[in-house]
Amino acid sequence: MSGSGAPWNPYGGGQPPGPGLPPVPPAGPWPPGPTRRLTFARLFNPFAVGRAVFTPSRPDRVHDPAVKRVQVLRTVVGLVAITWMLLSYGLASDADAVVDDRFDQIRTTLIVLGVTFPVAVACFVAAARPPNRRLFLRRVAKPAGALLALVVTLAVPRLITGLGYVDEETDWTASPGRVVLLFALGAFLLWLAPFALYGIAQSLVHVFRTADLHETVPPLLATLLVWEVALFDVFRGAYDSVPFGVRVAFTLGAPLSVTAVAVWELRRLRTRHGITLRGALLR
Repeated sequence: MSGSGAPWNPYGGGQPPGPGLPPVPPAGPWPPGPTRRLTFARLFNPFAVGRAVFTPSRPDRVHDPAVKRVQVLRTVVGLVAITWMLLSYGLASDADAVVDDRFDQIRTTLIVLGVTFPVAVACFVAAARPPNRRLFLRRVAKPAGALLALVVTLAVPRLITGLGYVDEETDWTASPGRVVLLFALGAFLLWLAPFALYGIAQSLVHVFRTADLHETVPPLLATLLVWEVALFDVFRGAYDSVPFGVRVAFTLGAPLSVTAVAVWELRRLRTRHGITLRGALLR
């Protein structure tokens, strides 16, 4: 604590501690989450691995249950609304078509994010002043790893078939090795499916665990990404067969709602925890 005023935290606000004293972590009524360690046995649990890969784990990260609830609610409402539109207006014939459409949009999002993520993170790190610039560079690995893990996970089934080892005419009984390969691939894909679905859900809520970089990055990156995807939908003519009013609502609904949640989240970080983008960048 300083002689007067609020306690200092490394993201801005208050005064630094006295000489020889360690930095005071950001104040907040919620304790930091536990560090997740993967034992060999837990590797067989796709949800345990998913939590380790896709959810933020920085010990001094601010945990705000209200923010988490709003993020989850926004994600669920958005998915339900899009599914309703696809079925109501005949854009998807059945549940399988809905799933295919969502995975198509997820692939589009990953492509957009694959370009946006390094550029946005590079701008964020470059805008920060030392010593935070070095600190943020060290923290980039986990968010980048989460993005890479999801890209690889979604690409694995296509790689298995694309390499020519497995196709629709594969004779699984041709040799004992083929039988072993069948069971191995089956077991792997049974593990991979819940891992991929859990990873997608966690990536939507946590924006590829970018809170490990800094608390202000997820709302900022989510806002940028959702507007990019909305513009991409406009240019590729998505939902052209639905009524104009519904098309406008669904094209603008997601970016406007995500932007509103992001503004509220940034304000809550500032008013409740003293964390600001300007403080993070030491500007």
